[in-house]
Amino acid sequence: MITHGNEIKLFAGNSNLPLARKIAEKLNTTLGDIEVTKFSDGETSVHIGETVRGRDLFIIQSTSNPVNDNLMELLIMIDAAKRASAGRITAVIPYFGYARQDRKARSRDPITAKLVADLIQSAGADRILTMDLHAAQIQGFFDIPLDHLLGGPTLYNYFAGKVDDNFIVVSPDIGSVSRARNVAARLNCSMAIIDKRRPKANVMEVMNIIGSVEGKKCLLVDDMIDTGGTIVQGSQALVEAGATEIYACCTHSVLSGPAIERLEKSPIKELVMLDTIQLPADKLLPKFKILSTADIFAAAIENVYLDKPMSKIYD
Repeated sequence: MITHGNEIKLFAGNSNLPLARKIAEKLNTTLGDIEVTKFSDGETSVHIGETVRGRDLFIIQSTSNPVNDNLMELLIMIDAAKRASAGRITAVIPYFGYARQDRKARSRDPITAKLVADLIQSAGADRILTMDLHAAQIQGFFDIPLDHLLGGPTLYNYFAGKVDDNFIVVSPDIGSVSRARNVAARLNCSMAIIDKRRPKANVMEVMNIIGSVEGKKCLLVDDMIDTGGTIVQGSQALVEAGATEIYACCTHSVLSGPAIERLEKSPIKELVMLDTIQLPADKLLPKFKILSTADIFAAAIENVYLDKPMSKIYD
């Protein structure tokens, strides 16, 4: 807990206020006075209602849906803090939007993750604190320090009690193999991989399953679930291959488009997610379990503030 001074300031935009309040509570402080509204024409308006001169500022804002509005809130809050002579500004971004556009997949494509990184730096951020970037190389898009937190420990600690001889971790695609392997190693269980082909964006077609899942309880592991196609089709393929129970987990619950309907009808028994994105009440299904990241972000903020190593968070 922050108990030794009043130099630290926490501010939050509108994207995930419940998480921001939990983080502030863990740090034994309160969110700073900031007004983030809109003008009648839709432009974002920000006013900081207290002095921040020389203070160590942490601005908590996920760039989740509505992505562009929340991104503009973040940029304008950073700019307001910089112009108010804040000592150091750390952008705490639990979910970093546009992370999937991290390379030129086709000719004449943008690299939007790099563009967003440039915007945040140009706005005046001195440091970034985020969790489970979709592509780890995005860390290199920033020319300022970036602390990359891991959601995996929170997820596999939850599933540790469910592990037995019939439990297996499954990667829903080749891109998630490293993440699934880490979870399998932590849970001391075997692993399988779903090999898939994606004809176009947000459309997934399962090819085959590498590994035996017959008679197994399967845990699908991914960093985010957007439309739900990958996880749902993967879970159906596992059932067809003889799996007895299907669990799934992810860090970021984007859940756009038909995701809720797909997940509700899917054979997934329980879907465990972290609270990096605030889900509206109408998207909460009985099979959803949401775990808090407030402890991790609070510890990370304190370590940044006190110049302590991040590695101690997971000890």
